[in-house]
Amino acid sequence: MAEIDITVAGRSYSVAAREGDEPHLRHLESILQEHAPAAQRASGGLNAERTLVYLSLILADMVDEVQRNPPAGVSPVLLDRIADRLEAVAAALEEDAAEA
Repeated sequence: MAEIDITVAGRSYSVAAREGDEPHLRHLESILQEHAPAAQRASGGLNAERTLVYLSLILADMVDEVQRNPPAGVSPVLLDRIADRLEAVAAALEEDAAEA
């Protein structure tokens, strides 16, 4: 497992990353950096821990909004789950037909 340094609200943190996950973590870092100034203003710049709490609240609010109002279209994850269930039903029907 690799370790990479990410910067959030002007502070560096070392985090573990699976091989190949570095680009994704860099993308997540950029999302955090985008919202860090608002979190720093909300925290009054008192300390990093308080800033991270506000940053977490900002991101949790965004997640909540997406969960309440999902984007148009069907999620690929949902389609995969439906396909898996249909395959299981088809297998069960074939099994029942073979036993009859």
